[in-house]
Amino acid sequence: MTKTLSMKFAAALAISTAITGWVVTPTQAADLTVYTAVEAEDLARYAEEFNKDHPDININWVRDSTGIVTAKLLAEKDNPQADVVWGLAATSLLLMKSEGMLEPYAPNGVDKLDPKFVDKSSPPTWTGMDAWVASVCYNTVEAGKAGLTPPTSWQDLTKPEYAGHLIMPNPNSSGTGFLDVSSWLQMFGEDGGWTYMDALHANIARYTHSGSKPCKLAAAGEIPIGISFAFRGAKSKAAGAPLEIIVPSEGVGWDMEATAIIAGTGELDAAKTLVDWTITKKANAMYNTGYAVVAYPGVAKPVEHFPEGLLDAMIDNDFEFAANNRAAILKEWQSRYDSKSEPKS
Repeated sequence: MTKTLSMKFAAALAISTAITGWVVTPTQAADLTVYTAVEAEDLARYAEEFNKDHPDININWVRDSTGIVTAKLLAEKDNPQADVVWGLAATSLLLMKSEGMLEPYAPNGVDKLDPKFVDKSSPPTWTGMDAWVASVCYNTVEAGKAGLTPPTSWQDLTKPEYAGHLIMPNPNSSGTGFLDVSSWLQMFGEDGGWTYMDALHANIARYTHSGSKPCKLAAAGEIPIGISFAFRGAKSKAAGAPLEIIVPSEGVGWDMEATAIIAGTGELDAAKTLVDWTITKKANAMYNTGYAVVAYPGVAKPVEHFPEGLLDAMIDNDFEFAANNRAAILKEWQSRYDSKSEPKS
């Protein structure tokens, strides 16, 4: 009996469909594979806020440090696994743009962003989210125990008194490490930059594979000085760490987290929906909880303990130089300094 009724219902539905042209299709969620270098603790919040507006799109995160995500994307160039990159250094995305790996797309509302956060191509291939800026995290308690004096410049960090008291990120793994290295090459010139890093290397205790880790370790008192980025220092200081956040007098490197669609994605409509959302005022307010500088003008709120004068100290960063020379810079850095890198977990 049940089978007969089911057959009758199916027949009636077929007749109704034929007459009206109405087709029954179940609502299906889209699944997006999103590669990111955003701090792991922020990812659940990003997805939660996005899904409040778009519950029909699922985000499957693939998260690692900037260098590793960049290398993974390049290795997958001929067989892309990602649909979207949401939160990767702009220098990395410029490299992928040059390889034809990004889908040109002008998100809805892109004209509202600060122009320096938008790719210059028309339509753009990437849009910026926020910027992170280099600085030095200086633990006043541990430095006092070691008899150190606060540095005021990058060059100061090459003085013998700091030998063994410094850590910084490995640029092959960390976007923060790469912005440091590329900025020194811009500030001091190619020869001067490598000469500077030779001298700095003599004082380095080890290189980490995370951009925030040097400041976290300095905040915890495990090392007096960590080369990191300013917002991490401000957060640690607000939590009670005895830190000074030092802005070196020569200027500081910076990079921005950015978003792009991977060319060839099979979920282009959903990818565009996500990218549209990532540049909204709401999304930028979310970024501001982790970064002091965001792409949407007027959104950023003052950050407690963020060092004065830092924005003025940001160098006129040549992103094209950094992107076009990335492989050569990293190869040279590794050949000179990798012996002090901590083991990869």
